[in-house]
Amino acid sequence: MVFPKDFLWGVSISAFQFEMGGRREDWDTKSDWWVWVHDERNIKRGVVSGNLPEHGVNYWDFYRTDHRLAKELGLNAFRLTAEWSRIFPEPTDQIEVGIEREGRLIKQVDVDESALQELDRLANQRAVKKYRQIIQDLRRRRMTVFLNLNHFTLPIWIHDPIQARDSRLTKGPLGWLDERTITEFTKFAAYMAWKFGDLVDYWSTFNEPAGVYGSYLVPIGFPPNVFKPAVSLSRLPFARVALHMVIAHARAYDAIKRWDKKKAERKSPSPAEVGVIYNCMPAYPLRPGNPLDERAAQFHDYILVHWFLQAISFGWLDEKLDPKNRREERSLKGRLDWLGINYYTRNVIRGLTFPGLSLFGVPAIPLPVPGYGALGGVRRLPIFSAGQAPATEKFSLEGNPVSEEYGWEVYPQGLERCVKMTERYSETFFITENGISDSQDRLRPDFIKQHLRVVERLIQEGYRIKGYFHWSLLDNYEWQRGFKCKFGLCEVDLQTKRRKPRESYRILKRIICSGQVD
Repeated sequence: MVFPKDFLWGVSISAFQFEMGGRREDWDTKSDWWVWVHDERNIKRGVVSGNLPEHGVNYWDFYRTDHRLAKELGLNAFRLTAEWSRIFPEPTDQIEVGIEREGRLIKQVDVDESALQELDRLANQRAVKKYRQIIQDLRRRRMTVFLNLNHFTLPIWIHDPIQARDSRLTKGPLGWLDERTITEFTKFAAYMAWKFGDLVDYWSTFNEPAGVYGSYLVPIGFPPNVFKPAVSLSRLPFARVALHMVIAHARAYDAIKRWDKKKAERKSPSPAEVGVIYNCMPAYPLRPGNPLDERAAQFHDYILVHWFLQAISFGWLDEKLDPKNRREERSLKGRLDWLGINYYTRNVIRGLTFPGLSLFGVPAIPLPVPGYGALGGVRRLPIFSAGQAPATEKFSLEGNPVSEEYGWEVYPQGLERCVKMTERYSETFFITENGISDSQDRLRPDFIKQHLRVVERLIQEGYRIKGYFHWSLLDNYEWQRGFKCKFGLCEVDLQTKRRKPRESYRILKRIICSGQVD
């Protein structure tokens, strides 16, 4: 099969992971993640690697080089993030906007023209100008731009992760635990649409929101790395974070639709196509047919996939985290023009239960099983920081290869599962991240081919997958793991910043040029 002529081939990057590495004045020191990875206590305890983002690949200065590499690869699309803390390094709380409530929920945030003018006076115009230059360079190269507004990081005035950690979530600023963040994020989204709408038609509010709220349930090194018990599942901090993020998506969606009034490309369906980029790690029961494992796997997928997407697509809000008690919220419904799927691997789940568990609101505890999926390269589950367990094996228990460092099992079948389990939520899909940590480029060539064959098959079956974005063009700063993971189609010398395409770069180029996987 040949991929459609209008298929979008792209790469994805983020701000915090790629931008820094140049002059000190270009470092973004006003985000929660900057503070988090520099914290001595985190470094000493191994919560973070000790690698620092200011030694990174310096996309901020080398963006033209990187865009040239992308174009030579044959790409016609590029996904990036504009860093909130760069645009607004200082608080925006003082700028008044209209807020309408319905019960406990924020139903509307009215950011009008006067508020936008005030925001413009507060904004870091040097950063605004730089992001416009970056996007204009992409446009000159005839690349469709996907602009994401939040990729994990928050301004330090929104979230102080050290204060939150040390107070066990009682003192802030508390980020997504605080309802205030909904309003401030909506202001940011409105401002970006107003300022960049002439250059951008494809917007995403969040990258991997479940990764953020899930980190409050299972601490994996993301700030503030605190698990705080509660009397029921719906009273755990992660439930409040999830609720605030789903409302923030809807309010940001409305703001972008309102203020992006101009098409950047004639072929775009509208001036503002607004989606969300969602991580999908589908759960497979360890023992198919075993009722406990089946219930646990279903619960895993409900909490980490369906809960968020059903709210912004159908308006089904489930504050109790119990599907039987969900209700329709019109202020959330229909806020999804396209869905981005980030897929790397699966989870294999064993169910755990004990007397009284159902009173807590959990049908079965889903325990990821070492030797498969996200734990494919390990053979035991550490009590703490399970998500940071370095790989000790090269193959999963099923004999599939696993990636370096993370130890994620190569399992292309899971991508098909992700698309089919989320097809009800959107008519249009993009694969917005897919890649592997592989410094020797030993696994990446086949990884790309295997996953693109899945995409080919799904398109043939009628699924509206409109593009594929590889993670990533370059090796980058991989959050709490620093520079250990090598996801790039191009390797980067962190001393000289020289980019060198790997063999997988050339293989993907051949696929794009021919329009099919050989």
